[in-house]
Amino acid sequence: MKRKSFEHMVCPIAQSLELVGEWWTPLILRDTVLVGLTRFDDIQTNLGIAPTVLTSRLHRLVESGLLERRQYTDRPPRFEYIPTPAAEDFRPVLEALAEWGQKWTSNTPADVLR
Repeated sequence: MKRKSFEHMVCPIAQSLELVGEWWTPLILRDTVLVGLTRFDDIQTNLGIAPTVLTSRLHRLVESGLLERRQYTDRPPRFEYIPTPAAEDFRPVLEALAEWGQKWTSNTPADVLR
């Protein structure tokens, strides 16, 4: 199922959702910005996300300027994903979403982001 694009909507919320509105994207940003995971295998293991989905989401986050892809080894070539200032500016949104979830959803431990 293809999702609706918000790219032509003149609304900052819609424009933000165009970048970070896919289900896995906020969790990937949580792992990179709040938890400090930067390597593909670590993010994949932590989230339990399919590698193909993670590859797609990481590519989109790099393309949109939220993450920077850096090679950390030559043999074999391996990359890490570093939060950019734009991703760091998303930190309060992630924290607010976590706070809201702790208050209004069940089974959410208070220290989930620590």
